[in-house]
Amino acid sequence: MWRESHPIKSWASRIAQSQTTIGTTQGGAVMFNQSVKLPLLGFMLAVCMGATANAQNAAPVAAPTSTAPSESVQQPAVTPQVENLKVSVLNLNRDLLILEEELLYPPSNQVAIYLSMDLGQFFNLDAVKVEIDNKLVSSELYTDKQISALYRGGVQRLYIGNLKAGEHEVSAFFTGRGPQQNYKRGAKLMVTKAQAPLVLELKIIDSSAQLQPTFEIKEWKAE
Repeated sequence: MWRESHPIKSWASRIAQSQTTIGTTQGGAVMFNQSVKLPLLGFMLAVCMGATANAQNAAPVAAPTSTAPSESVQQPAVTPQVENLKVSVLNLNRDLLILEEELLYPPSNQVAIYLSMDLGQFFNLDAVKVEIDNKLVSSELYTDKQISALYRGGVQRLYIGNLKAGEHEVSAFFTGRGPQQNYKRGAKLMVTKAQAPLVLELKIIDSSAQLQPTFEIKEWKAE
């Protein structure tokens, strides 16, 4: 059966035969063999390189695969949802605090005391103490930030608690500094606790007529 031989293999076969013949039939075979062997090897290398180059040129070049990650789908903004959740949490916290106060301090026993200031240049508050029936119920030391908030119209709740029905004496003691002297003043008020909540306000007011601060306790009546 006839087989088609590869051209490179045929050339190699022929070179081997010629080398064998030269080495066995002639006396100076070694030198002649080396002189014939080098040009033939160079020819073989050239043929091999040419065949390899043709194979590479003929082979199709694969398209480069894109490795760039696909663009992620943009997620919808969650800021409005977060803001709504914050508002809901704040409202729930407020309702829970109101419910807690109603349970701990029912209206029939509840008493609350607040502090407000209307000052100009005659008094700088340092501390306040509040007593009910000669028992200390609240004591507060003030920082510059707290004083500034009160100057801007803020109202501070000093105390909330329970008080049985009947008459009671409420006393407040104020400590602070003025332009000319330090102040230690007090104010008292007799109150009658009824079934409705009792709300009191400690007021510190500049008196332009007296050129000094005045201190008073005011009871807010429920309408």
